[in-house]
Amino acid sequence: MSGEVRFNVRGMTCANCSARVERALRRTEGVDEANVNLASEVATVRFDAVDVPALLQVVRDAGYDPVEETAIIPVGGMTCANCSARVERALRKLPGVVEANVNLALEKANVRFLPASVSRARLEQAIRDAGYEVARPAEAEGGESAAPTDEQNLLRDLRLALTFTVPLLVLSMGHMLWPPFGDWVHGTLGHAGNGLIQALLTAPVLFWTGRRFFRHAFAEAKTLSPGMSSLVVLGSSAAFFYSFLALVAPGVFPEGTAHYYFEAAAVIVTLILFGKWLEARAKGRTSAAIQRLAKLQVRTARVVGEGGEREMPVEAVVPGDVIAVRPGERIPVDGVVDSGASWVDESMITGEPVPVEKGEGDELVGGTLNQTGAFRMKATRVGEDTVLAQIIRMVEEAQAHKPPIQAMADRIAAVFVPLVMLAATLTFILWLVFGPEPALSFAFVAGVSVLVVACPCAMGLATPTAIMVGTGRAAEMGVLFRQGPALEALAEADTVVLDKTGTLTQGRPEVTAITVLDGNENERLALAAAAEKESEHPYARAILALAGERGLALPEAAKVAAEPGLGLRAEVQGRAILVGSQRFLQGEGVETDAGDETALRESASGRTPLWLAVDGKAAALFSVADPLKEGSREAVDGLRNAGLDVIMLTGDHRRTAEAVAKELGIERVEAEVLPADKANVVAALQADGRRVVFVGDGINDAPALARADVGVAIGTGTDIAMEAGDLVLMSGDLRPVVRALGLARRTLGTIKGNFFWAYAYNIALIPLAAGVFYPLTGWLLNPMFAAAAMSLSSVFVVSNSLRLRRYGAEREGSCG
Repeated sequence: MSGEVRFNVRGMTCANCSARVERALRRTEGVDEANVNLASEVATVRFDAVDVPALLQVVRDAGYDPVEETAIIPVGGMTCANCSARVERALRKLPGVVEANVNLALEKANVRFLPASVSRARLEQAIRDAGYEVARPAEAEGGESAAPTDEQNLLRDLRLALTFTVPLLVLSMGHMLWPPFGDWVHGTLGHAGNGLIQALLTAPVLFWTGRRFFRHAFAEAKTLSPGMSSLVVLGSSAAFFYSFLALVAPGVFPEGTAHYYFEAAAVIVTLILFGKWLEARAKGRTSAAIQRLAKLQVRTARVVGEGGEREMPVEAVVPGDVIAVRPGERIPVDGVVDSGASWVDESMITGEPVPVEKGEGDELVGGTLNQTGAFRMKATRVGEDTVLAQIIRMVEEAQAHKPPIQAMADRIAAVFVPLVMLAATLTFILWLVFGPEPALSFAFVAGVSVLVVACPCAMGLATPTAIMVGTGRAAEMGVLFRQGPALEALAEADTVVLDKTGTLTQGRPEVTAITVLDGNENERLALAAAAEKESEHPYARAILALAGERGLALPEAAKVAAEPGLGLRAEVQGRAILVGSQRFLQGEGVETDAGDETALRESASGRTPLWLAVDGKAAALFSVADPLKEGSREAVDGLRNAGLDVIMLTGDHRRTAEAVAKELGIERVEAEVLPADKANVVAALQADGRRVVFVGDGINDAPALARADVGVAIGTGTDIAMEAGDLVLMSGDLRPVVRALGLARRTLGTIKGNFFWAYAYNIALIPLAAGVFYPLTGWLLNPMFAAAAMSLSSVFVVSNSLRLRRYGAEREGSCG
């Protein structure tokens, strides 16, 4: 690719910054010239042969951020895989377009572009220039002023087509059902009169209700990339003009071949319209998950002010507003409980049906359902920043991206239609030369049937419909796919690496037992808690939490000094206090023999012994453990039953890690791994040919999440914008990973089934349409039945994908 591109660069603060970006760009192979303007923050690059994404990566590697935007543009009028491919090519030709993916089923283009080089309006114009429509905002949002949907337009045209086609069929084929009717028509109208009426009935069907096919066919011809519309137009037009010529100039035809095929032209268009209408109805159901999520968005909120409660549009709410929520209402925006309490159904976020108790300070998610109590909340996130808006956006983006399996389909579709045209031409010629009399009629019927039966609609719908339903169903189960390709990668994974802390465990250590070696338990706990009061260490928090639960009064500590990795010393009520590891106490000259046996037993069980010494004498032993999350064992069992190798990864000591792994049934443990080295463990597995899923909390696991074939980030229900993960779990529960794996495998299986049906169907019916079996069986496919069969193929593919909506009704944990 060659040309010029402009893009904004963020992060430059001085002339050295702009010079650094310039040097980096100029050193890039294929770049002829690069200029960076610090004031306008714009880089202008002229290049001979380089990919725009490569230029942007050069800027990132230099430490700066190129400015990109993403636009999701509704595209109308696409009918097959060639249509979506044509729109993609038109968009990718524009300077400044980084990536373009067009989803046929969703009827949307997802475009990543550089706003300094190309605008959204220019993107939309490129789509129109390719022969397709761009829906206006009102249409896209389905507002009150929206224009009729494609389904409504198809139904209108279908009704009109039927109005003319039904009498046409009666007139042309009624004699087959009742021979006297044929005699009456022939005696009343004559052969020419009958043909003229048939022509008048066919013309509005073909040229008005079928106008969409002609419009697209002309656009396809203009770009030399024929698709479904080209096949339909060629087939139906051939039938009409052959018949029209037989009507006005029958003498130009060999004897016995001047037949009328007007009904074939009309029925082809009518049946394909019918198929497209059924397809549009089914496609509307594929995006039902997004529609249901969108309906959860609340339109108004009661904002509390000086004059009391005032209802206003939710768009007018700003962070900091106090909102009144009554029982049975949906929470309008994200926020926290300001006063009051209630139970809230958060199943739309977590996939779990059990309501959650909410009290003062607890977080709330917009769109969730308040159940029993009334409360007031303080808004924290509104508009596009709310969790619900993020979920809808992530699901839409996942559906707009193509998985790798679709690339193969696109390549096949690009050559399929030209091959079909060639096959139809050869069919016509062979029948004309070698066929029985009237050879021209046989040649015509066979050629038109090949054109019509081979339309590649089903091929274009095979992947996107399944991806749409699969990712939508996943969102309903509390699993968000950030990218469509992740679904295919998850389905093909064979190894899962699970981070321990915060993923398999709660991530919040607790004191599980206290062994008193000298003195009173609560007194020893109070001394330890007083010394640890200012510490942020998780173990210190665990001791303080237990002291708080018991309502202990904590004395003041003085001379607190921490020894990193060992413990701390302090003075409490005149006593010398040591809290820390056994090694720490022994280093301070404290005898620990009395608790050695207990410490060994606790360590072997996966708990960490934390020692307390008072005035140089071992006084107590606190057993601290990070408890397993509910469902962790079930999730591990589900992953193993699904055939995955399960590996636990942690920075903990090996003895503790192996104890936790044993409790979970995990055989392989990678312990004492630093956060920075977690990605190296994943890379080593990949080097062995493994396809790795990494599950982590998305904080210090970001490098491993990004490195894995599929990164699964654990969400909290309110914090879902985790850039490193390919999947986000809306709750801390690991069991949805098993469900997501099963759904991914089912979705990939559905895609493969769709492809098999689409391709096998064409391979089987093209020979039948071409008349290969005619010499042996007398079978020759009528163009009308070819049109019906072609429509059936698309409807089958979409209906097959819709079965994914029922996924999850099977036994929990099944990955079949």
